Amino acid sequence: MALKVSVLNPQENPPRKIVPIVPLADALAAGDPVQMVSLYEATQKIYPRSVQGIFAKWRWFMVVLTQLVFYGLPWLEWGQRQAVLFDLGARRFYIFGLVLYPQDFIYLTAILVISAFSLFLFTAVAGRLWCGYACPQTVYSEIFMWIERKVEGDRSARIRLDGENLSLEKLVKKVYKHMVWLAIAMWTGFTFVGYFTPIKDLGMEFFLGNMSSWEVFWVFFYAFATYGNAGFMREQVCKYMCPYARFQSAMFDKDTLIVTYDAERGEPRGARSKKADPTALGLGACVDCTLCVQVCPTGIDIRQGLQYECIGCGACADVCDTVMDKVGYPRGLVKYSTENAMNNKWTPQQTWRHVFRPRVLLYIVILLVVVVALLTSLGLRKPFKVDVERDRASLARIVAGGQIENVYRLQIMNAAETPLNFHLAVEGLPQLSFATARDVRVAPTESLWVSVRLQLPYDAAPSGSHPIVFTIRSVQEGGQVLSELQEKSVFLVPR
Repeated sequence: MALKVSVLNPQENPPRKIVPIVPLADALAAGDPVQMVSLYEATQKIYPRSVQGIFAKWRWFMVVLTQLVFYGLPWLEWGQRQAVLFDLGARRFYIFGLVLYPQDFIYLTAILVISAFSLFLFTAVAGRLWCGYACPQTVYSEIFMWIERKVEGDRSARIRLDGENLSLEKLVKKVYKHMVWLAIAMWTGFTFVGYFTPIKDLGMEFFLGNMSSWEVFWVFFYAFATYGNAGFMREQVCKYMCPYARFQSAMFDKDTLIVTYDAERGEPRGARSKKADPTALGLGACVDCTLCVQVCPTGIDIRQGLQYECIGCGACADVCDTVMDKVGYPRGLVKYSTENAMNNKWTPQQTWRHVFRPRVLLYIVILLVVVVALLTSLGLRKPFKVDVERDRASLARIVAGGQIENVYRLQIMNAAETPLNFHLAVEGLPQLSFATARDVRVAPTESLWVSVRLQLPYDAAPSGSHPIVFTIRSVQEGGQVLSELQEKSVFLVPR
């Protein structure tokens, strides 16, 4: 049975047509034409055009810098070990001269706070600087698109190649491009795992086929992620998957530097010859070449205003300046500016004075305080750590000679690159003594569990729990004290 759409207002002019909605099966049986309407727009592939300019140079500078750090750090040596290594199995993080244990979680917290406030600071000053210049998604997309341009040509050549039927030339170019992409992706995955397994050992295991299952999984997982995100998904990661694009507006205000189009100067846009006077034609400075859209890695039109898809890379500003130079107009039709600067026609000096506003200064102060606190804490950090635990199997007992004995387990962690000698002492109760050795030697960057038995004469203290303090001193061969730590515990006297 067919349904009909009711007319909401029969008196409207012209009257709304009543359209019967026929079930699909009935329409097919009657031979009526059927048009399928998709509720979702198909993703259109973006072919960014190559661009030259100051922002493109900065972007490639960050690509080179970040990749030198990422690919180079695992191969640096520090003494007899890898300079940067996160050894999850041994629960030790090696960062040049630092050896960090799980107990040093406070340093990781400080680093995360520094990263967060750095992001807040950069975003408040100049929008999505991280997205446009240093984000791994942007960096690897730039690398993969550069390879694509070298193999298949620039924008028009790639569009033409994708529109052609399959041929030997097309097959060779596509296979060669993907082989290079896969090689970079695999090397990226290998390097990533090299931060958690000594990379030289990993390389030997890789060629001998002795890699563990978790190493194989993460090498291929990270390689697959790099290959898929940078080779295929690209702008879709920024537009649909990355949460930063969604909450960035909370960190923007009218004095944040963003990529902006000067609509007052550029409109109305239109094509014209180089010799034509735009004023006489009633046109603005924008020649409507659409190059700003063609170079955009996310495919947006900056002339429509700020959009969440914009990653702030400045490619549109570079290409627009090139066009302005060709037609003989002043640069800056598309540029980094602020909303207040555009509305009030501020000079660059006025703009920068408002950029460094109280909000930005507060971020800078907090960032400096946390950085100084972190560096100070690292500078005053002891070369070892100690944890004291009571032996749960024997809280207190009477031993030969009428002595009351408590057993403790001390974990001494040597965070130095050299072996350390330790001397143990205890305070808190008179006549409390050690029934085990008091001198311990711990190898470099190792931890050692030491069983300690303390004894007290039977009548030396009343029954109950008595606070005591262990003092662990790092000493040289001659007995000179280098540093010491104190840990609290209790001594139990039974009734």
